[in-house]
Amino acid sequence: MESDPLLRKVLLTDVWSTYFSFYAPYAVVLLVVLFLAALASAAEAAFFTLSPEDRTTCRVSENRAEQRVVQLLDRPRRLLASLVIFNNLLNLTTVVIVTYLVWQLNQFQPISGWTLAGVTVVVTLAIVLFGEIIPKVYASQNSLAVAKRIAPLASLAMLLFRPWSALLVNLSNVVDQRIQKRGYKVSMEELSQAVELTSSSSTHEERELLKGIVNFSNLSVRQVMRSRVDIVAVAEDLTFAELLGQINESGYSRMPVYRESIDQIEGMLYIKDLLPYLHREESFRWQTLIRPVYFVPETKKIDDLLQDFQKRRVHLAVVVDEYGGTRGLVTMEDIIEEIFGDINDEFDEEGEVPYQRVDEQTLVIEGRTPLVDICRLLNVDADFFDEVKGESESLAGLLLELFTRVPEAGEEVSLEPFRFKVISADDKKIEKVEIKRSEAVNSET
Repeated sequence: MESDPLLRKVLLTDVWSTYFSFYAPYAVVLLVVLFLAALASAAEAAFFTLSPEDRTTCRVSENRAEQRVVQLLDRPRRLLASLVIFNNLLNLTTVVIVTYLVWQLNQFQPISGWTLAGVTVVVTLAIVLFGEIIPKVYASQNSLAVAKRIAPLASLAMLLFRPWSALLVNLSNVVDQRIQKRGYKVSMEELSQAVELTSSSSTHEERELLKGIVNFSNLSVRQVMRSRVDIVAVAEDLTFAELLGQINESGYSRMPVYRESIDQIEGMLYIKDLLPYLHREESFRWQTLIRPVYFVPETKKIDDLLQDFQKRRVHLAVVVDEYGGTRGLVTMEDIIEEIFGDINDEFDEEGEVPYQRVDEQTLVIEGRTPLVDICRLLNVDADFFDEVKGESESLAGLLLELFTRVPEAGEEVSLEPFRFKVISADDKKIEKVEIKRSEAVNSET
């Protein structure tokens, strides 16, 4: 009987030794797997939270680790797919090992619901906390350093899981092509209101720039073009001396060339093409220097036209209507001014402005001014006059719609909160207009 405690101690020691020798390798494997899962999560966060400055630094660096980071980021989808596959396999391995150990402890008998729930909670917390949250938080705060250290592991993952990552990338491409992407549709009015909300933290110039960007894609060529009455063009049958006289008088660097009428534009004459031939006689055939002209419909959006200008390497286009007649002229400068405001070049008279500000509520402006510029000066939305302007795109056209005739000087018409008074006009067109905002409305705003 005296030997029973000693025997129990020996037996207990043997049992613990047996358990330790059996479970210790699994514990080590679990720790290694969890550590690798943490590295995979950290790599995912580090690579995809790199700032543009960090990426630029890596691209120009001669450091081998930073160059490897750039190489990995050149294939972002494949990198992400490889890291996700690697991380999920490691998490699945953790679950399988823990499940096997629990069955071993239970001598491969059915596991009770409480035991299964407890094991699930513990394993989930371990994976989420140590395999996801902690490494991702640390990697996000030290993205470049972590990316350089884990780059070899990421390269190995891309190599090992290349077939599966390629399959995932191809499937994602198919999904992108077949499923219509849904997004929150924001109206122009909502965007304009959002710009107004920035008034407390931005200057007037910054707000005007933001408004120009917001309205840019909503404007058509007809809204920004110069009308046909403002086009300075030359006839194709002019002599060389007559041509030079018109060029000196106009001061433009490019001029449309027409046959018989402005509706039959044959091409564009670049004044720089004439420079080598200025000494030629009057019989010189300057028509051989005419370049092809780019025609655009008046309904074309100016953001599309800007891309066309860049692709075609041109700076000017002739605007035509549905019948092929000339409606106006649009230049690269006209488009850019819709964002940045008026641009004065060497031919613009310094200090010249298209309007006169009488007071805070009143301004005097030319009738040919586009309604887009009128809206900008009056600080209203670009579509403010859409319901009443009809097909008109200028202030004079708007007044013709409101009067339903050509008004005489001194006549007035109201369109709340504005009153329009014709300052000068003739039998054919409205020349100058006074626009006055209602003081009551202005005080409320």
